[in-house]
Amino acid sequence: MLDRLVEAAADGIRVRRAEGQHATLLGYAETRYAAKSWARKRRAVARIEASASQEDDLLRRGLDIRYVVTSLKKGSAEYIYATLYCARGQAENLIKQHKAQTASDRTSCRSPLANQFRLILHTAAYWLLHDLRACAPSWNPLQQSEFATIRLRLIKIAGRIAETASRIRVSVASCCPEAALFSLVAFESQKAGP
Repeated sequence: MLDRLVEAAADGIRVRRAEGQHATLLGYAETRYAAKSWARKRRAVARIEASASQEDDLLRRGLDIRYVVTSLKKGSAEYIYATLYCARGQAENLIKQHKAQTASDRTSCRSPLANQFRLILHTAAYWLLHDLRACAPSWNPLQQSEFATIRLRLIKIAGRIAETASRIRVSVASCCPEAALFSLVAFESQKAGP
């Protein structure tokens, strides 16, 4: 039903994609819609993505349409979908990543205080890994990698640490495959420090 309400906008996006010979083209539309159980019509925002691939779905013919129903009166369709809705999804993804990558859901102590302290330690580990990933050079695949990969490639490596009054020197084996990357990330993370 909703597809029929945004059909004109979807056709326009599909035609512009074909005329411009783009691989994909993104557009937004909005309409008013009321499901059978709703007392009144609500604002429905559509994100329409036209692609060159012809999938098995003959009704949509290369279209991917996602809908968000909202009670917000102000804001364009693009703002509501791209800024508000996708930001909420990103927050959920970060929570999932926190639980999956640092095992922060393992709060099995009998004491609530101990569980809270464990959660604080997991959050500190999460931010450490997040900052290490941000310090990786943009050309390195580590910038987009999972925290488990960062832990294996940058943290769980053997090295000799020598601490003096003015600096900390980390020496890794000459055959360490990530020695250059470790050096780049250590240098970049110094800028964020005190």
